[in-house]
Amino acid sequence: MASEDGQTEFDVIVVGSGAGGMTAALRAHDLGLSVLVIEKSDRYGGSSAMSGGGIWIPNHGKPSAVADSCDEAFQYMRGLVEPCVSDERVQAYLRTGPEMLAYLESETRVSYTPQDTYCDYYPDRPGGKSGGRTLDPDPYDGRKLGDEFENLREQHIQELALGRYALTMAEGRQIFSKESGWLGLMLKRMAKYWLDIPQRLRGKRDRRLVLGNALIGRLRHSLLEREIPLWLNCSLQELIYSDGRCSGIGVNRDGCTSTLRAKRGVILAAGGFEHNQAMRDQYLPQPSSTRWSAGNPNNTGDAIRAGQQLGAAVDLMQHAWWGPSVRVDSESVARILFIEKSLPGLIFVNADGKRFANEAAPYQDYGPNAYGANSPVAYAIFDNRYRQKFIFGPMIQAEFMPDKKLPKALQSGFYQKAQTAAELARELDINPQGLEQTLVEFNQCARAGEDIRFKRGGNLHDRYYGDKNQKPNPCLAPLDKAPFYGVPVYAGDLGTKGGLLTDVDARVLRKGGEVIEGLYAIGNCAASVMGSSYPGAGSTLGPAMTFGYRAANRLADARWKLQTAEGVAVEFAG
Repeated sequence: MASEDGQTEFDVIVVGSGAGGMTAALRAHDLGLSVLVIEKSDRYGGSSAMSGGGIWIPNHGKPSAVADSCDEAFQYMRGLVEPCVSDERVQAYLRTGPEMLAYLESETRVSYTPQDTYCDYYPDRPGGKSGGRTLDPDPYDGRKLGDEFENLREQHIQELALGRYALTMAEGRQIFSKESGWLGLMLKRMAKYWLDIPQRLRGKRDRRLVLGNALIGRLRHSLLEREIPLWLNCSLQELIYSDGRCSGIGVNRDGCTSTLRAKRGVILAAGGFEHNQAMRDQYLPQPSSTRWSAGNPNNTGDAIRAGQQLGAAVDLMQHAWWGPSVRVDSESVARILFIEKSLPGLIFVNADGKRFANEAAPYQDYGPNAYGANSPVAYAIFDNRYRQKFIFGPMIQAEFMPDKKLPKALQSGFYQKAQTAAELARELDINPQGLEQTLVEFNQCARAGEDIRFKRGGNLHDRYYGDKNQKPNPCLAPLDKAPFYGVPVYAGDLGTKGGLLTDVDARVLRKGGEVIEGLYAIGNCAASVMGSSYPGAGSTLGPAMTFGYRAANRLADARWKLQTAEGVAVEFAG
């Protein structure tokens, strides 16, 4: 099937409509190439639209109170990222990220603000920073998208306050942690939502776009202005290889199959394999389930498999963007406990009733910690004090929504509740003596404000989502106020990290290191430049957009200038 004007041939075809794919499409177009973006589902935006939308771009050049340098960023990344990721790829990312951001902000609708108080995930490591490297997308008015607003993939349910109201990262932190002014801010956002009468008559969605929806909305508006075609309901069936290069793709669009030619190349930007159980069974630690993932349900590894059929190498396939997840049966994807895990009055325990890690550690650490302790299924334990004060996943705090007012989907098995720790342990089928002993030990430490065993609350990252009113440690409070609550927690993920092996310009490589001409991979289709680590918020989208930008430059044979170590400007093709 061809486009409305009969076109079946383009310079560049982008498979996937997330932030990386759209960035690549915009850059390729602006360098003079004809571009088509295809999207498997009936909504554009992919996992990017569901995400926080942040990008981790060190030394970005925008105004920030935190000084930075490329050397410090390289030291920090190199200390976290395994040697299987080359120095050249790390340097390409750090060097090009600021250039990519400057291009988007000057030539498209994209706009970002540095978060000076949002620290790197490991701020105490050499080269780590107390903030500034993560940038959040500025809110956007969904009305500017016209009819395309309805085709924008919805924000993840957990990123909407009360399932309705759109909040920025900073707003969410203020409200979730109940910082000063939180109630007034929440009321203001609620009023703005309900006063949008035309939209309320149409449906529930908030037209104030924030987080990933703001980023994708801005990118989509930029595509519309350039009249870059984006085909929905168009899935990749195969990669076409002829004359020594990837020359096109076979697709199924609205039930009809056809072949599309790519004169310059194909950019795979279609996400990972988090919702392909067979691939999870093949590659990830076990047990593992698609039901534990908070990623886009359409991410089933199609592009990775297509690349493998052409002989592409893969790497990091055993890794994911991990996080502790909880599951509501009526929801299509899991929820990650980003904030809840840091708040005082909650712990994670295994089937023996024992803690196994610092709950407030970066969520990426949860997967290795859980599997390392043979606890891919664990339990969040919290008491009535926590329940009254804080949100837990889909459970609105009891001061606003008592247990008897919770939705039926939550009352029928999402959590267990008991008057004693031993009773709760029996309800959860975990060791009662183990849980009771754990609570005695933990409560002693919490009252003293020091987690002797796991150092929870001992660094800037831990404290970021803590309760600033809790003294002396914002992440620690005893669990001693009945009733007690327990919820199963899984080794979940935001998506998978492993994928096709690529070079500094996102060109896909064979096992021997040879380039597959005409084939590029970015985002979670590609083995992450971050290795198994997660240096800071935005470490997924930052590389996806940066290597999408580099891929477009390479495809256009753009001439760019780089500064050599001696300070000499060198101009080269691609």
